[in-house]
Parts: sequence; C-alpha cells; structure tokens
Amino acid sequence: MPVPIWLDCDPGHDDVIAIFLAAQRSDLIGISVVSGNAPLAFTERNGLTACQVAGLATPVHRGAAKPLVRPAQHAEYIHGESGLDGPAIPTLTRKASEVPAVRALLDAAEKHAGLWVVAVGPLTNVALALLLEPGLAQRLAGISVMGGTWGPGNVTAAAEFNVWADPEAAQVVLEAGANVVLAGLDLTHQFVMDRGRIAQIRALGTQTALFSADLLDYFAAAYARSYGGPAQGPLHDPCSVLAVTDPHLFASEPRHVAVECAGEFTRGMTVVDRRTGPRVLPPNATVLTNIDDEAAFQVLMDALGASL
Repeated sequence: MPVPIWLDCDPGHDDVIAIFLAAQRSDLIGISVVSGNAPLAFTERNGLTACQVAGLATPVHRGAAKPLVRPAQHAEYIHGESGLDGPAIPTLTRKASEVPAVRALLDAAEKHAGLWVVAVGPLTNVALALLLEPGLAQRLAGISVMGGTWGPGNVTAAAEFNVWADPEAAQVVLEAGANVVLAGLDLTHQFVMDRGRIAQIRALGTQTALFSADLLDYFAAAYARSYGGPAQGPLHDPCSVLAVTDPHLFASEPRHVAVECAGEFTRGMTVVDRRTGPRVLPPNATVLTNIDDEAAFQVLMDALGASL
C-alpha cells in the first residue's frame, strides 16, 4: 500500500514538483502551506495551482503567515515575487479548505496510522502542531524534512533557507523526539536538473511534465543568476518525498543535529555532530548523505509521465 503522507510546503518551484511526485508515489492525505519561498497568499495560490494542474482533489490548508518569533523572509531571488515565476499560471477554480493547517494535520494524524509528515518549507506549521500536541511526535511514523546543511548554506554562508527562515521552529521539530529524516543541501545538491533532464521531462508531454519543465526552465536560470555556473538547479523538495516513498535510493547516518538560533553570523546553521567516540551526542535525526541520482530521476520521470 502507498505510504500516507501529509505534505507541508511553501510553493515554490521544487515544492510543486514535490506535490506532483507525492500524488503518484504516496497516499497524499493533505497539503498545508506556510510562508517561506513567498508570502502565504502566494504559497496558498501556488499549492492550489499545483493541485489543479495535476487534477488532484487533495485539500490544501492555510498555515502560518510568519515564523514563530521573527518577521517573514522570502526567496524571491530564486522563485520570483510570486513564488512561481516563469510558467503561465492557469485561472484558479479551486479554493483552500476552511480548516486551518495545524488543526487539519492533527486530525489527519489521529485518523491515519503510519502517517508521515513531509515538510519542505520553514517548519512553522509542524512546530506549532508539535507544541499544541506533544504526543504527535510519537504518533507519526516520521517527519521527513528538507532543510539544513553540514556544509555551506544557500542563504548565508552557514545556513540553508528553510531552517534560517524559522530556526526556532526547526529547533522544536528536532527536539520533539520524532523520527526525523533530514535531507540537507549536501544531499539535495546531488539531484540536479540540467537542460538535458529538463528536455527529457518536457518530452513526456503530460500536463504535469510540461508544467514542471516550464518551472525548471525558470528555476535553473535563477540558480545561474544567483549562484553562478550553468543553468541548472538542485531539486531539493522532491528528495524528502522520495526519502519516504523510495528510501532504498538513499544512504544515511544517525546524527545529532542542533539549530543555531542566536548567532550573529550563524543563525539557522544546523550543527551536525559528525564526531565518533564517547563524546558524540545521541542521534536525534537520520541525516541523508547520498542519493542514487539516476534511479531517483527515473522515479521522477515515471511520476511525471503518469496521469491520475
């Protein structure tokens, strides 16, 4: 049976592709959106757009408009002001659920045994759910997070965007005692979409594939503008979906991960204890270290080539 997934996201180009992937590879119970790559009004619209393009009936729930204690920050340099610049956006015919994201997530965890939360934006919604109901950490099968890095960051020298945007929320999630699986930049930068792969996706010809190719054209160019190098981009968020649906694609290590919330230069840094010996801290996360890039791309192709 497909794994039941709740997808918490901040669409975002790669978030939309994560939605398409989860729709094919899992039992997608619900989608919640959070402020992150763009303001909440845009991430809500973009989540609904993804569902409409894919023909999904999955409900979309509105979550937090700002981090737990900080002002909202956005990633328009990668995703544009709308969070989904690039492709033509269809006129929306869908509306978000009236049930708030945290309430809906808690209800889903009560109703669905073995539920995984896949969290690919700032962790505000997930942290609020854990603070409201601490037993959620043990009730869930796990929380698969796209966030963090043990090497260079992508928003500062030390920090990855999702954790940097709400480090206090990331700290709550990592300290909750849940089964946390962490896909950081060291992992997601192994799963890169270049022009050749984008052309292969476009050639599939399905609605989700064509929309994804348009997304990736913009995304790849934005990465080249922002970071230099060729027009290609790492497909971050789908990695956290695949970590649940296709775990055989990954190698991993149990590690202790702490979040720096107070540092002037290191805010949002994930401090991964990579030591060995008696002084190493007890693991609180499974840190993904390697992905079978070619096999993962084939899974993505299969998903985008299918129709619901």
